[in-house]
Amino acid sequence: MDQLNQPTPTAELDIFITDLNGHQRGKRVPVASASKFLHEGFKMPRSVMGLDFWGEDVEGTSCAFEAGYSDGLCQIVSPKLIPVPWKEGEHYQMLAMMRQLDGGYFAADPRQLLEAVLKKYTAQGLTPVVAVELEFYLFDKASEQLSRPLPSTLLPKTKFAQPNPYALRNLDCFSPILEAIRSACRLQEVPADSIISEFGEGQFEVNLNHVNDALLAADHAVLFKRIVRNIAYQQGHLASFMAKPYGDEMGSGMHVHFSVLDREGRNIFSNGTNTGSVALRHAVGGVLQSMQGSMLIFAPHLNSWRRLRPSNCAPVAANWGYENRTVSVRIPDSPDVARRIEHRVSGADANPYLVLAAILSAALYGIDQNIDPGEPSTGNTYVNLSVEHALPTQWYEAIDTLRKSTLMRELLGDVFVDLFTAIKQQELDKFASRITDAEYETYLGMV
Repeated sequence: MDQLNQPTPTAELDIFITDLNGHQRGKRVPVASASKFLHEGFKMPRSVMGLDFWGEDVEGTSCAFEAGYSDGLCQIVSPKLIPVPWKEGEHYQMLAMMRQLDGGYFAADPRQLLEAVLKKYTAQGLTPVVAVELEFYLFDKASEQLSRPLPSTLLPKTKFAQPNPYALRNLDCFSPILEAIRSACRLQEVPADSIISEFGEGQFEVNLNHVNDALLAADHAVLFKRIVRNIAYQQGHLASFMAKPYGDEMGSGMHVHFSVLDREGRNIFSNGTNTGSVALRHAVGGVLQSMQGSMLIFAPHLNSWRRLRPSNCAPVAANWGYENRTVSVRIPDSPDVARRIEHRVSGADANPYLVLAAILSAALYGIDQNIDPGEPSTGNTYVNLSVEHALPTQWYEAIDTLRKSTLMRELLGDVFVDLFTAIKQQELDKFASRITDAEYETYLGMV
């Protein structure tokens, strides 16, 4: 608590929760009153966790009218003040999550959903070790007014515009922004590691170092996205974690790497061979068995589904393999101590808490139930796709699949499934009522 006395009296503090769509909602208060919020928390309507993407209530759910707009109790996750370098003046932030007023479990809070999954691991003496990789684009700031992606003026001027993946020159061109992002990560103790230039123009990937606390790993991902968006905006750019901002360029994903430690700190996925242990295979089996029902979590928005197409470096089937980037679940070549699973399905637009909750709950289910994943896939799995392993290809299909999934209801609970599918159904209905420019240009005077 001593650190709360260090900031000046004029310093401000943002305290926020993360809703099911991954949006931050909360309060801005003087740092001088932080102790009060730290001890007592603060109330907000429970409905804020179940809003649609545009912030409107979703009727017929347990969070809105039917619950009488009752309050939830927001509790600060950690007392540490996190500096906010992109704000003028002295500014800090703190993470929080929402519980019931009596302090009980609230399934509409995505961080708490992940926390409940991790308690199942703890009960078995197991600890997931998790790392997240996130891709994003940096556009010119004018993209915000145009509502269209406008390439950054920092891009290299070449005669033939084409992707130049892994080029250090691209990193050099964007170095002021990328260095500021890395500096903010250090300040906020977000363990950003390597930065690479990806296949899209102005597209980058940052790896976050692994931690043996999956809640913290998800916190890091949430904080990282907030850092990138705000630092980029401060420097005249618009950062986007949109899954597919360009129809003809690569989309942005969120890859999750994880292993599991036993009580003695040993990696249960290791057995001294390159193929890994039986526990690894069973974890893969659980993840694959739940994948169809989880797709709405991994691809939660209308645009998310533009990324999931064959030969787009994004998975389209529930399959797995060793050192194969065309599959959904990859086992990377690694030292035995680092034997792990890479889950490659999620878009960068997905909610990190929900993604980790879905993946880790399914992996533990697979271990407990001894689920066989079948034979690993080899070669280009985009060719001769198996109908049996095909994933949903449309948003509406994923909504319906999750709604009807008895397995996902078992893993994450009826309350979450009913609320999340209701939110996404409302968003789908809103989009369906909008007539696009492409439709007018095609049909208006022709039919």
